[in-house]
Amino acid sequence: MSLLKNYNNTIVACYIGYIVQAVVNNFAPLLFITFQNTYDISLDKITMLVTINFGVQLLVDLISSKLVDKIGWRIAMVAAHIFATLGIAGLALLPELFDDAFYGLMIAVMLYAVGGGLLEVCVSPIVEACPTKKKAAAMSLLHSFYCWGAVAVILISSLYFLFQGTAGWKLMAFIWAAIPALNCIYFLLVPMPKQEGEAKSGSFKSLVKNKTFWLMAVLMICAGASEVCIAQWASSFAESGLKVTKVVGDIAGPCAFAFLMGISRLVFAKLSERVRLEPMLLISGILCALGYLIIAVSPNAVLSLVGCGICGFAVGAMWPGTFSLSASGIKGGGTMMFAFLALAGDIGCTAGPTLVGLVTDSMGGNLQTGLSFGIIFPLILCAGLALFMIINRKNKKSALDVTLSETPCESEENSDDSKQS
Repeated sequence: MSLLKNYNNTIVACYIGYIVQAVVNNFAPLLFITFQNTYDISLDKITMLVTINFGVQLLVDLISSKLVDKIGWRIAMVAAHIFATLGIAGLALLPELFDDAFYGLMIAVMLYAVGGGLLEVCVSPIVEACPTKKKAAAMSLLHSFYCWGAVAVILISSLYFLFQGTAGWKLMAFIWAAIPALNCIYFLLVPMPKQEGEAKSGSFKSLVKNKTFWLMAVLMICAGASEVCIAQWASSFAESGLKVTKVVGDIAGPCAFAFLMGISRLVFAKLSERVRLEPMLLISGILCALGYLIIAVSPNAVLSLVGCGICGFAVGAMWPGTFSLSASGIKGGGTMMFAFLALAGDIGCTAGPTLVGLVTDSMGGNLQTGLSFGIIFPLILCAGLALFMIINRKNKKSALDVTLSETPCESEENSDDSKQS
């Protein structure tokens, strides 16, 4: 019964939920070349799997902004884990049921994408609503579990492929499917914080009229694209660029990227209470643009992978940092705000890697050229943050001017009152 009263268990379940999200987004990309060779699937169809994953998550973000308020967080989280379980296990089962294996993979991706979308909408506001201090640090620590989940998925899967070969990848899919299945049970037992204010009439109108919200949405688009452009293609880039085995490619590419992103989020969690978010995010954007620039102009694949690592460290603060900026700057947004910000993030997650895939395909399979196009996203993020900081400075100055202009009047009134007395 202690599980039902301890909110630490709720937070732990949310941490595991982001590990599930890491499985959803990182397991299949490790198998892109395996899918191509085993099922004779073209690069443009592989790109479509990425687009479908984040596109469905995007759609779920849009629908669930109202739905979650009606069904509650617990039902939504249980449903998310059921869909994730079915989808991850479906990668191994569904392709065998169709003449064209691509349709089986597509259905599996759609299933776990529904789970991923619900997780994305619910996990952050649940942690935000739990009775804890240092919200920005808690949010960054939460998002770091996505990174550690990604590292675990890549390392454990790579070691398995090293000793068993990629031919046995289906068993690995069942192993990863066990995590959401077990966490589903955990979410049935832990306490849920109270949902307040999300379903009030007019909340949607007030949100969309808020200029800060739209600026945060643009930052989320850029954060999602900056991160996923590299994360989804790093494995293939390492394999094709370095001409190494799959195991080495996975460790050198997406594993190093996720590890550095996790380190970045731990650093961000430590600094978030002492350093203002805006300059931290601006530095992250500049560093990320530098990483993409190295990828674009590097004469060899090893240096390009260094650029990928720089991007991994740089993007760590972007997603949780933008969430924290939004939570502190937009009062009463609740689940709806997090849902729409997740929607914006998934637009970036969909557009970014899709753009990379299309450019790569048009350039004869040159992933270096494709990835170099991703530099536009951190550059736009930097511009948006600079605009946000300018607006905030003007607002504070205006508030100060108003205060100063009111002070003499108050003094005169006090003086008049004293004379009358």
